[in-house]
Amino acid sequence: MNLKELTIKKAHELLKKREASSVELVEAHFDEIKKRDGDICAFLSLAEKEATEAAKKVDGRIAKGEPIELLAGIPAAIKDNILIRGAKATAASKILENYIAPYDATVIKKLKEEEAVFLGKTNMDEFAMGSSTENSAFGPTKNPIDLERVPGGSSGGSAAAVKAGFCVYALGSDTGGSIRQPAGFCGVVGFKPTYGAVSRHGLMAMASSLDQIGPIAKNVDDAAAVFEAIRGADALDSTSVDMEWQDYWNEPVDIEEIKIGVPREYFIHGLNPEIEKNIKFAIRALEKEGAKIVEISLPYSEWALATYYIIMPAEVSANLARFDGIKYGHSAIDKEEKLQNLLKVYNKSRGESFGAEARRRIMLGTYILSAGYYDAYYSRAQKVRRLIKQDFDRAFKEVDAIITPTSPTTAFKFGEKMQDPLSMYLADIYTVSINLAGIPAISIPVKEVNNLPVGLQLIGNNFDDIKLLKIAKVVEILNKQNL
Repeated sequence: MNLKELTIKKAHELLKKREASSVELVEAHFDEIKKRDGDICAFLSLAEKEATEAAKKVDGRIAKGEPIELLAGIPAAIKDNILIRGAKATAASKILENYIAPYDATVIKKLKEEEAVFLGKTNMDEFAMGSSTENSAFGPTKNPIDLERVPGGSSGGSAAAVKAGFCVYALGSDTGGSIRQPAGFCGVVGFKPTYGAVSRHGLMAMASSLDQIGPIAKNVDDAAAVFEAIRGADALDSTSVDMEWQDYWNEPVDIEEIKIGVPREYFIHGLNPEIEKNIKFAIRALEKEGAKIVEISLPYSEWALATYYIIMPAEVSANLARFDGIKYGHSAIDKEEKLQNLLKVYNKSRGESFGAEARRRIMLGTYILSAGYYDAYYSRAQKVRRLIKQDFDRAFKEVDAIITPTSPTTAFKFGEKMQDPLSMYLADIYTVSINLAGIPAISIPVKEVNNLPVGLQLIGNNFDDIKLLKIAKVVEILNKQNL
């Protein structure tokens, strides 16, 4: 039995039947990390002692015959911008290289209540700014499928860890595609919930109106299990929503009653023809099984990328202003000067500690929010954002879900897009509109192009997360049977 290939459900059954222990699961995953992560660099820090202690507690409960939760004793990895009390939280930035989290993020509290086991913190683009995990201050993560290629970003470490068998599942954050795109590149499942479905408390803010925590997993069932554990209202996050949720494990959806929308604007020049072929093959397979396929239009999606790259850096500029070398993180204080020039301390601390992409976005955001440009850029972008949301609102009056590619390309090689920021930003062309609208979306792997995974994205309506996951499960089954 290969303990590194287990899904959450299979691992849970083994634990309940005492055919494997949580300690054995943890040891098997740490062995694999030690063997292969030197090449992949999925983790920034490990918590072997803490993970083993947590696993022993679960094993003790099982030995007493006590019931355990679905995620109890299951090894997980956590993106390094999500706080775990007492653990490093660097957001892959030099400015927070030695920062120790003083409290747990709400999602971590919820997982601790489930007795989940945390193996360590995963690599990422600095402060979640990037689509390749090349922007980490501590070196890039490599795609386990091909070490010459990127794993996607910004949650590249989490996606790579799941694909490599370093953990059973992981948490990532998604601001413009940062869960779905790396999941697509690595051939795993990545789910971005509805904005407000999962608390952001304890997630280092990048762009507060766009950020969302979600799971990266081996299959849709696992993604649903993690989502059910972390969702819910939180008094510490005023954007989180208190509502009644469906049970994912209840009745599956009837494929013959499902309407799937295919937006004509997403199948245009720039999309890899082989990816388009694979996605359209999946659409035909759904239609053959009885799903109704409807062509729809999302006309304002043309402006989504431009809108995103105005709103996001503006919020980045505001959120990262706190990292000034005084209140947080690395400080370039020259003791000989005795703080005679505070501006110099700010400039030197931030200049030494932020990477090129972080500096680029801070500068863009500061410019966008400056006097004379706020109305010309930021205010207008917010109006277009509303139009993008209305596009989706109209579409979901006709359909239950929308199907698109996750990315216009498969995983690209290191350095291929680093010299051209615009080319890198285009990697998120199919994902950013979902964050602007605040709706849920999931990437699941379908077929391959040149031995590299292709991600299929399904998009749902506000708080239809469970319905979307059930539809994704149907696609996943069809993929195994026919695609």
